[in-house]
Amino acid sequence: MLKRLLPLALATFAVGTDGYVIAGLLPSIAADLGVSTPAAGQLVTVFALTMALSAPVMGALTGGLDRRSALLIAFSVFVIGNAVTALGTSYEVVMAARIVTAAGAGIITSAASSTAAVIAPPERRGRALAFVLGGLTLATALGLPLGTLIGRTDWHITLWVVAGIGLLAAVGIAVGLPRVMLPAAALSDRLRPLKQGRVLALLAVTSLAFLGIYTLYTYIAPALREATGGNESLLTLILLVWGVGTLAGNIIAGRLVDRHDSTRVLAGTLVLATLALALTPLATRALVPTLVWAAVWGVTGGVIVVPQQHRLIALSPAAAPVLLGLNASALYIGVALGGGLGGLAQEWFGLAPAELGPVAAGITALTLLWHLGTTRSPARLAPMMAASASADPEKSKA
Repeated sequence: MLKRLLPLALATFAVGTDGYVIAGLLPSIAADLGVSTPAAGQLVTVFALTMALSAPVMGALTGGLDRRSALLIAFSVFVIGNAVTALGTSYEVVMAARIVTAAGAGIITSAASSTAAVIAPPERRGRALAFVLGGLTLATALGLPLGTLIGRTDWHITLWVVAGIGLLAAVGIAVGLPRVMLPAAALSDRLRPLKQGRVLALLAVTSLAFLGIYTLYTYIAPALREATGGNESLLTLILLVWGVGTLAGNIIAGRLVDRHDSTRVLAGTLVLATLALALTPLATRALVPTLVWAAVWGVTGGVIVVPQQHRLIALSPAAAPVLLGLNASALYIGVALGGGLGGLAQEWFGLAPAELGPVAAGITALTLLWHLGTTRSPARLAPMMAASASADPEKSKA
C-alpha cells in the first residue's frame, strides 16, 4: 500500500509547498512588485479562492477519468502556472499566474485523498489519509522554510523550484500510481450534499478553522519580525519548527482518529489552538518563546484536517470523493477569507501583524463553539446524498 500512497503524498507536498511558500516570501514579493504587504497577501487569498471554486468544477470535468489521468492533467496546468509566476515581473502578471496555478491545484488534494481512501482498508483509512495529507504538512516542515531560504536572494527562484517539484510529482504518479476508477459525478451531484445540514455543519468547521489559521499565517513573516530582528535565517528556523510541529500533529491525528472519537480529537485541538493564538503578541517577542509557540501551534494545525475528513467519510463512504472535494473547497475558502481578513485588519484598523494572533484566536474559539453546538451522533446521509455516489468505491479499483 505504501508504494501506491507515496506518489499521492508527493502530489500534496507539491501543492502544499506552492500554497504555503508565498507567505514566507511576502515581504520580498511586495518590495519587488511595488505593492504593500497586505496587497501582496492577496496573492494567497486569490490562489486559495480559485482553488475553492475550481475544485468542484475540475472534479466534474475529470470525473470520468481514472485518477492517474486526472492528476496528470491537473499537474500540467499546475507546472505551467508556476513557471509563468516565476517569470512574472508585475503584480498583475503574477496574480493571473496564481489563478492559473490554483485552477490546476484545485483538484489535486481531493483526488489524492479520495484515491487514498479507496486504496486503504477501512481499519487503516485514518493512517492512509494522514500519510497522504502528510505531504501538505511536510510542505510546511520543509517546503516553506526551504523555499523562504532559497528565495532570500530572488523569490522567483523559489517558484521555479516549486514547478520542478510539480514535475517530479507528475512523474511519480505516472510511474507509481495504478489505474483507479471512482464513481463519476456531475457538477450538480457534487454540489447536492450542500443541501444536507449535517454536511454544511462539518464543512463550516473546516472553513472557520482555516480562517483562524490564515488570518495570522498569511502574514507570518512580518508578524515574527520582533522575534527575528529581520534575520531571514531565524525566520526560516521558526518556520521549520512550526512545520515539524504540523507534521507531528498530522502523524498523531492519524493514530488518534483510528482509536478515538474524531469529534473529541478535534475539540481538544481547537482548545489548544485558541490558547496558542491568543498568546501570539506575548510569545513572539523573543526567539526562544517563539520557537515553543510555533511548535505548539504547528501541532494543532496538523491535526485539524484528518478528523474532519474521517468524519465526512463516515457519513457516507460511497460519497467520499464528492465529500472530500467539498472539504478541500471549504478549506481553501477559509484560507482565502483569512488572508483577506488579515489584510483588512491591518489596513482598516492599523493592527500590527503580530496583533492578528488574538483575532485568529477569537475565530478559532467561535469554531470550537460551532463544532460543539452542531455535533451529534454520526448518521449516514439521506438517500439523496447517497445517490450522488451510489457506486461502491471498493468495486471501482482497477
